[in-house]
Amino acid sequence: INQTGIDLIKVFEGCKLEAYQDVVGIWTIGYGHTGPEVVKGLKWTQAQADTALHKDLEEFCRSVEAMTKSVPLTDNQFAALVSFAFNLGAGRLRTSTLLKKVLTKDWAGAKLEFAKWDKAGGKPVPGLTRRRRAEADLFGAT
Repeated sequence: INQTGIDLIKVFEGCKLEAYQDVVGIWTIGYGHTGPEVVKGLKWTQAQADTALHKDLEEFCRSVEAMTKSVPLTDNQFAALVSFAFNLGAGRLRTSTLLKKVLTKDWAGAKLEFAKWDKAGGKPVPGLTRRRRAEADLFGAT
């Protein structure tokens, strides 16, 4: 993932060094890190948050690479897809129309698909709307 993609993720995830519940109630810490070890009261240092982000990004990069290996992507397209997967999960990307359009090289159609993923708990969330717009813009950037 390029630095632009990492910066996008950092801006939209923010970094919180104490565990909190996200908008749908999932315990989260650092730059959007989740997992069974994230529980109420957990506190991290900045170094722990940075390390977890690096490891999480490696995982999502591998997932996106595996899903898109049949098509050539620009660095920005790849970064936008990693950000999407980081936020929503690789499984959602895997089954999405967004990925179907990417795999058929329907770049314009794929760019439009980002906007459909701005809800949490079934309701539009302004922060997700902004994030999807930023991802779509990055996806379409040369």
